Amino acid sequence: MEKFAVLNGIVAPLDRANVDTDAIIPKQFLKSIKRSGFGPNLFDAWRYKDVGEPGMDNARRPLNPDFVLNQARYKGASILLARKNFGCGSSREHAPWALEDYGFRAVIAPSFADIFYNNCFKNGLLPIVLSEMRIDHLFNEVNAFPGYKLIVDLQRQVVVAGSAEIAFDVDAHRKYCLLNGLDDIGLSLRHADKIREFENRRRVEQPWLFG
Repeated sequence: MEKFAVLNGIVAPLDRANVDTDAIIPKQFLKSIKRSGFGPNLFDAWRYKDVGEPGMDNARRPLNPDFVLNQARYKGASILLARKNFGCGSSREHAPWALEDYGFRAVIAPSFADIFYNNCFKNGLLPIVLSEMRIDHLFNEVNAFPGYKLIVDLQRQVVVAGSAEIAFDVDAHRKYCLLNGLDDIGLSLRHADKIREFENRRRVEQPWLFG
């Protein structure tokens, strides 16, 4: 998992509440368990005018010019600004995979669905909760200034917006994992020597388990 320290990125505003995981990555694209390749189908039903299916050449599909990610001013955005209850619906881990594969490293919203929120941290995506008043202000700023950027400093736990620093909360363990690029497997592999030692000892003490 890629480490997260300081992110200086363009902000894309998704001005919709209750965005569910089927909108983030529709169900027909869930056949793969690889973490990559989902970016082109992120928000598929909103980005394209036709119905997307696995294996389609997305470069040939008609784009919806009104959708935020298809607008030139938000090209290369790495921070998604959203409304309340982002990531509701089914618990699919493909949702943060699709966001990360597209290029987003942080999502800022007033609230998140619990399972989606947890899945973000496990996949290198930082979900940041700010007040609705702060979110409203950021939407106004993004809409007013093309190329609007924010700095997300995880170590200091602040979002830097111009001269203002907005503090956010994050669990200490999750912060540690993001800063060090550790997912659940990475956390386990830190103890690889002890795991091997245990397995070797068990082979000696309980050989019947190994046939």
